[in-house]
Amino acid sequence: MNKIQKHLFDLQSDPDYRALQLKTIPGVLDEDLIGVRTPDVKLYAKELYKSGECKVFIAKLPHRYYEENLLHGLILSLYKDYDELIEELERFLPYVDNWAVCDQLNPKVLSKHKEELLGRIKIWLKSDHDYTVRFAMRMLMCHYLSEDFKPEYAKLVAAADNGNYYVSMMCAWYFATALAKNYEEVLPFITEDRLSRWTHNKAIQKAIESYRITDGQKQHLRAFKRKVK
Repeated sequence: MNKIQKHLFDLQSDPDYRALQLKTIPGVLDEDLIGVRTPDVKLYAKELYKSGECKVFIAKLPHRYYEENLLHGLILSLYKDYDELIEELERFLPYVDNWAVCDQLNPKVLSKHKEELLGRIKIWLKSDHDYTVRFAMRMLMCHYLSEDFKPEYAKLVAAADNGNYYVSMMCAWYFATALAKNYEEVLPFITEDRLSRWTHNKAIQKAIESYRITDGQKQHLRAFKRKVK
């Protein structure tokens, strides 16, 4: 056991929390889960990043434990150099194997490089690796739904929906959020049935659950729910 693994085991939480994680993060094996709360992993990531000790850790892939992958993603989220971050993301993304690690990976520096990032996102959306696609969709949701929004970005997300549950769920989340921020421009994806049946209905469900969607918009969206075949 190396130094970082030992520290993660020292941060191990109560057995009930670990059991809950096993239920909520499908694909993670019992023997690969330590059971550390995410805020504690975040604090450790900041510590390693500030000290520079993270360099050796992130250079070694694959990791064994879920928390090591989570730690890796949280460290990358602290990177300030765009080019260095992209290089490390290309190394790490193929090893992301669950939604929790994928969705905690949110480097703030990307918001300052939207033009370059867009080209990279388009490449990631065509990946054969489901969590790389999910990450790309999430980046479009996080960085391109406000003043930078263009309907063509929504088309990219719709086209990348490959039917994998975790990809389709992110696609639905994207469209629900896009409806909240750009209702008129995104609505045709619903009214013209441009999404897969499952994603279509899930996007409507999530939009209806959102406080950012008006009651009138919710009523309109309900009319477009599709029957599941």
